[in-house]
Amino acid sequence: MYKQILVAVDDSDTSQLAFQEAIKLAKEQQSTLRLIHVVDEYFYTTGTIDYLAYEKVIKEQGQLLLTQLKEQAHHAGVKVECKLIEIVEYAPRISEKIVKEAIECKADLIVIGTHGRRGFSRFVLGSVAEGVIRMATIPVLLIRSTQ
Repeated sequence: MYKQILVAVDDSDTSQLAFQEAIKLAKEQQSTLRLIHVVDEYFYTTGTIDYLAYEKVIKEQGQLLLTQLKEQAHHAGVKVECKLIEIVEYAPRISEKIVKEAIECKADLIVIGTHGRRGFSRFVLGSVAEGVIRMATIPVLLIRSTQ
């Protein structure tokens, strides 16, 4: 039985599918959802950019997403907690942050969406889901994109 389900979310359709599946599981098993959104504030650029404005926008968008999903979970009758996680340095990757959070909150399951890319597109774009699978010591439920 899954008492604590960690759901990594972003603003993609695939993430929304993963969130909906997590709600079904949480209702069936009377679990608590732990929604996390990771914002990567660290990036290298040679151009000029207003870093403070960039950080503010991505944090606000992440928090808005978590608030909207929290309302949906409450409406579905599911207990939910939310956390915005920031990456402010080069070293940790998003997948590492997700697994670390799962360990810290004692999650029994990680739910994450995946686009299921293969070959060169996976190499170029990377895969957060693949990184989570490689590092996680608890079950990981992957929800595939419909596209």
